[in-house]
Amino acid sequence: MTHPRHRLEDLIHSPVRLSIMAALRSAEAVHFGLLRDTVEVSDSLLSKHITALESAGYVEVTKGYVGRRPRTWCSLTPEGRAAFDAHIAALREIVQGPDSGNGDDPARAAAQ
Repeated sequence: MTHPRHRLEDLIHSPVRLSIMAALRSAEAVHFGLLRDTVEVSDSLLSKHITALESAGYVEVTKGYVGRRPRTWCSLTPEGRAAFDAHIAALREIVQGPDSGNGDDPARAAAQ
């Protein structure tokens, strides 16, 4: 069996990209300005990371207008959602250990 770190997605692992993916995971689409404020980065840094995630097929960017003002919305693609979920599962396995659901570990039982 290989260590779960081998299942981590390097593109998502960056703190800013992980934060972007997490914010997008909980919504259908997020306005660029709200995403920027949520993740607490500059417009240019957010744009750079969104472009990288979009190039990988993880994020879809939709441009439109609200009245006369241009707006940009971001959303996860199905591939992005699956990659994020797999990345989080690998992180959980690293933190909790491979036997996190197994009650057969005598050391754990003694510690409880």
